[in-house]
Amino acid sequence: MKKIFLIYGHYNDKSFNAAIKETFIKTAKENGHSVDAIDLYKEKFNPVFAGEEPDKIVLDHRKRIEACDTIVLIAPIWNFRMPAIVEGWIDKVLAPPWAFKFKQLWGNYGYPIGNLRNKKAIIFCTYGSPRLAITTFFLNLPIRRLKRGVFHMCGIYNINYRRYFAVPFVSDQKREEFLEDVKKTALNI
Repeated sequence: MKKIFLIYGHYNDKSFNAAIKETFIKTAKENGHSVDAIDLYKEKFNPVFAGEEPDKIVLDHRKRIEACDTIVLIAPIWNFRMPAIVEGWIDKVLAPPWAFKFKQLWGNYGYPIGNLRNKKAIIFCTYGSPRLAITTFFLNLPIRRLKRGVFHMCGIYNINYRRYFAVPFVSDQKREEFLEDVKKTALNI
């Protein structure tokens, strides 16, 4: 049995992201895993970071991450990034020195040492654009930033990044295929 900490970042309970969340949680629980889920919008998570010390909510989320095996992040991609509430969560919760620290090489050069090395990450992202636009014209920026700029910094290299393209424009049948992929992902934790 795996312990999963799920972060959900969409404001609409009727969105396709909500269907991803519900499908993942149901499938994971049916297979004996525990899921600790937070809904950043319902929690009214404050994404603004101004250099303050971590508050009790941030410390609670970190404690829950420490207790889990797998971090699951579900959010849309808007303007080549996740919604501000999710980005702020990343800035506040997956921050140094808790999630990673820098090892100085010389002068102001160094590299990150991740403190979450024993974790796995699963990222579910929806896009309004088709795959071709994201992977060619926009060089797949969201996946690179999330994998390398967030999770690799934290020491997490076991990452399963699931992308669903052109979501507002696809058929119901295609959405069902996307949800089947969510189920398969949940079955293979």
